[in-house]
Amino acid sequence: MKEKRFLFLLLTATLIFAGCTKSKPRTELESEQIQLRVLNYFDMTAASSAGEISMMWDSFSRANPDIKIVREDLFNEPFHNKVESYAAVGQLPDVMYAWPSGRSATLHTRHLLKDLGPLVQRDNLAPLYTAESLDPKGQASGYLGILPRTITATSVFYINLEVLNDCGLKPAATYAELKAQVPVLKARGYDTVLMANVDTWVMQSCLFSLVAGRFCGENWEQSILNGQSKFTDPDFVAALGFIKTLYDDGVLSRETLSTDYGSVAGQFAANKGAYFLDGDWRVAAFVTDKSTGEVLISPERQKNIQIAVFPDIEGARLNKSESLVLGTGWGMNARIEDGSAKEEAAWRLIKWLSGKEIQSWLLETGGITTPSRSDIDVSRLKLEPIQQHIVNNLYKSFDTTTAVIDGAFATEVYTPINDGLHAIGTETRTPREVAEAAQAALEAWKAKQ
Repeated sequence: MKEKRFLFLLLTATLIFAGCTKSKPRTELESEQIQLRVLNYFDMTAASSAGEISMMWDSFSRANPDIKIVREDLFNEPFHNKVESYAAVGQLPDVMYAWPSGRSATLHTRHLLKDLGPLVQRDNLAPLYTAESLDPKGQASGYLGILPRTITATSVFYINLEVLNDCGLKPAATYAELKAQVPVLKARGYDTVLMANVDTWVMQSCLFSLVAGRFCGENWEQSILNGQSKFTDPDFVAALGFIKTLYDDGVLSRETLSTDYGSVAGQFAANKGAYFLDGDWRVAAFVTDKSTGEVLISPERQKNIQIAVFPDIEGARLNKSESLVLGTGWGMNARIEDGSAKEEAAWRLIKWLSGKEIQSWLLETGGITTPSRSDIDVSRLKLEPIQQHIVNNLYKSFDTTTAVIDGAFATEVYTPINDGLHAIGTETRTPREVAEAAQAALEAWKAKQ
């Protein structure tokens, strides 16, 4: 009887233990998860979009079951409008995609983003990123409001050797050489430089910011912001005047003023012009779409595309320069408590989204061209010829970097410049008038600060 009683007690204890260690119900697991609201900038037309959900989000969730992501996907103006709405009512998400300045100025200037610098220092991440990407001076907040995933060259000179070879020409090294090629190219039915100037931001970002730097010198924007210089000074007016010269010389056709951003890449791919001006991000338009297998310029033809900066401009203060700005990245709501479990979860997500694995994937799919990570061996990635060229040659083609206007100035200040550049092209305003409008806008903006 004692043995039977012992066996009964042993069996009972075993069943009780088993009951205590069985898996928790799903609802209980979910209640223990840390929930993060995330606002994601998602372009469904991008070549990388098909794999983004699986690569960036599903992978993180599988590896971090203790974190529940509630993601909102928006793109273009709806995204920016939503950010402004959330900021106005104090309901920003926990983690959000953002720019270092410009369109995300509200987040930075109102200090709605947490300073990630202490977390970068705590985890010793500095050796894994380029010094430029972690420089707080590159962000409108004055601190590390976002962890950038790229550095952006906004003015890239794409050179079509097929067109130049057909005309017996070589890539122009100076503006004088470029101007001299106009009649030769025109005689063969080619435009000289293609651009999409119907949207006014394109000229400002993809050419004029570079031109302003060349005529006004390094740190010219700081001199204007500090009141040491003005937009109406001779150097800046001369930079605006050079844009007029481009149209007058036929280097830029006035037809570009009605060319939309969506069609110009196809024009370049179809050999309509010898050169093309856009940002480094535009390389994604020419590589193979991973989801469809379609490509605008085949890898074989890509070997005839060179990447450089705009030719030297005679009389400019400096040459072989590039307009450079920090790229986009991920930030954290400043209201999240320091040292909290939510801060740790949000930081884990941000590190993943801006980490080596994701940046490598973005490089291969054309999502970025220059990583902020310093530990990526680009030679081991599957890049097409035009991607390899931009990675290996662009940064060798310039010695100096200068500011991008819509990254250095507030919207109220750069908008009159954008609109004025278009007006210069249509010959409805003079360079001097545009400079005066920009200076008036700057003074009005300063008066409100």
